[in-house]
Amino acid sequence: MRIAFSLGSLLSINQVMKCSEILSKTNVDTIWIPETWGMENFSMLSAISNKTTTQKIGSSIINIYSRSPTLIAMGASTVDTLSDGRLILGLGTSSLPIVETFHGYKFENPVQRMKEYVEIIRLTLSGKQVNYVGKIFDLKNFTLLIKPKRESIPIYLAAINQKMVDLTWRIADGVIFYLRPLNEMTETITKMQSKKKIDVTCQIITSIAENSDIAIDRAKKTLAFYVSVGKIYREFLAKNGFKNEIFNIFDEFKKTGFKSNHELVTDSMLQSLCISGNPNECKKQLQNFRETGIDLPIIQFNPVGDTSESFELLKKTFLDE
Repeated sequence: MRIAFSLGSLLSINQVMKCSEILSKTNVDTIWIPETWGMENFSMLSAISNKTTTQKIGSSIINIYSRSPTLIAMGASTVDTLSDGRLILGLGTSSLPIVETFHGYKFENPVQRMKEYVEIIRLTLSGKQVNYVGKIFDLKNFTLLIKPKRESIPIYLAAINQKMVDLTWRIADGVIFYLRPLNEMTETITKMQSKKKIDVTCQIITSIAENSDIAIDRAKKTLAFYVSVGKIYREFLAKNGFKNEIFNIFDEFKKTGFKSNHELVTDSMLQSLCISGNPNECKKQLQNFRETGIDLPIIQFNPVGDTSESFELLKKTFLDE
């Protein structure tokens, strides 16, 4: 069965490189690299492509406000060539605070913007001249100066709310889910896949330690962070079974920051959204996620204690069968 790993913002650049090198000797399907406000995504994907040979490499995610669609196509084509055709281009809208506060753009028309980005990127990668008139973009006479390794690079979209989910199933090769309760995800996947089959991935906050309590505490802190800073996650989770928990976590965050609000993450919330505990517990929890209909679970590495030792335990749990 397919499985992927996400090597994220809790790691240094050197740690990402080392973990990628370790994964290159396994049968892991894809190595995903996120982009927040630290490591630049295309640079990291290029670097890890040099440390791997067979694994696909994915962006999770390139946001569609901080780069133009043609620039994303240029980056994707470059990385796909360097990796010998192993790129999955993951796109998303990111969030209002990141787009407006960190990058200085208006967070407007996310669904229409995504539609136009995908159309322009695909047109650019085809090698044809880009003359495009949309509701947002009006581009003339752009042609890639290099020949892409592939004329069609798989595009996966990060989707939360239903309008973006619908768009994803209409135009994308795959979807990247995140922080969706198990029961909701089962319903959504069943409904959407009955219309059209695409590759369904889900990035799952994952913490493993021999001591379950330590791993659970680490996962709760990560989950509480996303609830605290991500309005879109708060609203989605409040509508899907966790209204009281969301209110309590966010209210405590406003009072005391991240000091203790993770203690308000309930067991039911954690079990529905994350994988955490000792190795045997985590294997069982992964199966719960697979049963929702996910094609590719993405294990988001949250180190517990020493990073190297923690990653070795993660690899042993999910890959050393």
